[in-house]
Amino acid sequence: MDGKQKIAIIIPTYNEVQNIENLIAEVLRFQPESVVLIVDDNSPDGTGRIVDILSERTDKIAVLHRVQKGGLGAAYRDGFKYALSQEKGYSRIVQMDADFSHQPKYLIDLLKTAEDKDFSIGSRYTPGGKILDWGGARRLLSSLANTFVRFWLGIKVRDCTSGFRCFRRDVLEDLGLETIKSKGYLFQIELLYRCLKRGYSFKEVPITFVERKQGKTKLGLKDVWEAFWGVLRLRFFKGMQPRVSDRWEQESRQKVEAYQ
Repeated sequence: MDGKQKIAIIIPTYNEVQNIENLIAEVLRFQPESVVLIVDDNSPDGTGRIVDILSERTDKIAVLHRVQKGGLGAAYRDGFKYALSQEKGYSRIVQMDADFSHQPKYLIDLLKTAEDKDFSIGSRYTPGGKILDWGGARRLLSSLANTFVRFWLGIKVRDCTSGFRCFRRDVLEDLGLETIKSKGYLFQIELLYRCLKRGYSFKEVPITFVERKQGKTKLGLKDVWEAFWGVLRLRFFKGMQPRVSDRWEQESRQKVEAYQ
């Protein structure tokens, strides 16, 4: 990585007191020049207070406190907007989970891939990727979900629901984050869909996804139901469909003019 590049790593939290301190330490061990931004939804277990204490010791940790639990998508949207607003000028912005299912060691691969692509995806389903400690039912649900998303949205991504990604700054600036209304896990799919419809390049990086060891999963049937109907709305509801990137239209015109 170019030492001049500035990296923000955004991690939403809700009741992650058992994981957060060790996770931040691991993230900074693999990416010591990055800034870790915790977006905490007023965790009753005191996760936010712990991160406040840690942030007083170093400028490598920042905390964005939200007044209540408002959904994973809303937390990421606020985190992205916060990172983009900072004077530090982050060139790459990463999103990842707080429960160690996304192992910090893969940050190196994600960031390196995003040097040549507009965004990178930590993928469980690309060759070399795998999942540990999931039962058969959960594996089936995840596989069906990704197949469903690929079919209805017509996209060629193996891991459509991955929440481990790295974006170039200009990609997030271009998407119009304030117009993304998905609050739950559908946010991951809608964000991906917008990136692809606007012509941004990507590559999937194989990772080993590990089921959390501490704390409780936040994924419930409500999230699955929201994502199911949300994908159909993205496909058929014109108001949710992103337009094709002006960047690609401009490049096409430039190619035509150069040919003439």
